[in-house]
Amino acid sequence: MRRLVFLAVVPAMAVGAGPIAPLEAQVRVRYGVDTPMRDGVNLVSDIWMPAGNGPFPVILVRTPYERTMEVVPENRPPVMGEYFARHGYVWIIQDTRGRGDSEGSFHFFRDDGRDGYDTIEWIARQPWSNGRVCMMGVSYLGTVQWLAAREKPPHLACIAPTAAAGRWFEELPYLGGALQVEFMLGWSYRTAGRTYAGSNATGLDWASIYRHRPLLTMDEAVGRRIPLWREFMEHPTLDDYWKRLQFEAPKDFVGLDLPALHITGWFDWDQPGALFYWRGMREHSPAAAHQYLLIGPWTHPQTWTGGNLTLGQWRFSGPSVVDYKPIHLAFFDRYLKQTSERFEFPRARIFLTGSNVWRDLEAYPPSTAQPVRLYLRSGGRANSLAGDGTLSRSPPGAEPPDRYQYDPKDPVPSTVGGGDPRGIDHRPIERRDDVLVYTAEVLADTLTIAGRIFVTIHAATDGRDTDFTAKILDVHPDGRALKLGQPKWA
Repeated sequence: MRRLVFLAVVPAMAVGAGPIAPLEAQVRVRYGVDTPMRDGVNLVSDIWMPAGNGPFPVILVRTPYERTMEVVPENRPPVMGEYFARHGYVWIIQDTRGRGDSEGSFHFFRDDGRDGYDTIEWIARQPWSNGRVCMMGVSYLGTVQWLAAREKPPHLACIAPTAAAGRWFEELPYLGGALQVEFMLGWSYRTAGRTYAGSNATGLDWASIYRHRPLLTMDEAVGRRIPLWREFMEHPTLDDYWKRLQFEAPKDFVGLDLPALHITGWFDWDQPGALFYWRGMREHSPAAAHQYLLIGPWTHPQTWTGGNLTLGQWRFSGPSVVDYKPIHLAFFDRYLKQTSERFEFPRARIFLTGSNVWRDLEAYPPSTAQPVRLYLRSGGRANSLAGDGTLSRSPPGAEPPDRYQYDPKDPVPSTVGGGDPRGIDHRPIERRDDVLVYTAEVLADTLTIAGRIFVTIHAATDGRDTDFTAKILDVHPDGRALKLGQPKWA
């Protein structure tokens, strides 16, 4: 297939905070460039190139959200493309298979490993490329980097995945045993065609749609058949459909000799996947010494935009907001362009939300962290905030079990009044009798929580099917209970 290619020349301009030293007078842009895959399908990209003949190192972004969409205005493609091109990099954004202008059919990550490999090797053969390629991007755009890396393209020099999903059935499509109906249906609806469909969903009665049963045909309540949604519903367990995406440790990390910049947020719903890749590379990769981690007080989108000083009722300090472009640039200068001898960044940098400070660490979780076991205790009436449930360091003795009655017509909500569950006061939910609440004593000293949290529950049900979930909340002096950890609908 042939495609008309437009070539644009744009003047350099200041982008982002602070002055930028003049590097090149112009940036060249090529639109609608075809890249052939091994099966003959063409994927389409826009390319920002530095002035001059090159060859140049190349940064690749692959997206199912259409390469022209301004999903994140602060870091939309022209801003990112011009920024990196002025610093001596070719910056490419490509529509994944079956999305935007790219040919083929879109499937959930099915082709992204092979297509990523073919794109990287095509780039390495172009006269403007010096044969060194690195990938970057957030969310789906982060996971495709890992899938491509697992294929071991010879010219992939490094990756910079942000908020990359990777722990199937721990973050998607289930979280804590609960199906993420709202997220999975909405996401599959928006990506069901070649172009973004979300805008036309305005005005739909989503609350009524979510009550539709069976789950398999919930797409009919939306008004269109969504093959991807039905694929998800036809695979409700961690079967081969999902295992094809799941990395295995140590096998899939042992062969990945790649420097990586890992970014996630405390309120990022893909935090389990991002930290899973981090641990896998730190523990098993030949490039373990070249892994870097950044965790801030950010939601999923904010891992790409840099954050905000407020998140619902959470309040953070000014340093919590970060401009990612200079961090990525320094990483690429070290590992892609190789003009720097060092990447001046700690092994792990994390933001402590209580004290509002950054901490630089040699490992994450911190090597000095001490595991603490807490026990759910009560006199058999932990129901609601007014119950007798406690969170204790002392193990229980012969204590009666807690019981509650679940009404499937009135399930426990994850938020108050619908909408975003992040940074809300959970006390209205905790007042329900079908919610068990276990509260620790008031802390006498400062407590820093860092690392993985596990909940072991011994439960029985007389229902045919029951999902049990748990959440950990920070109770403020005024009684507000704000959820810690990734916020997805649980």
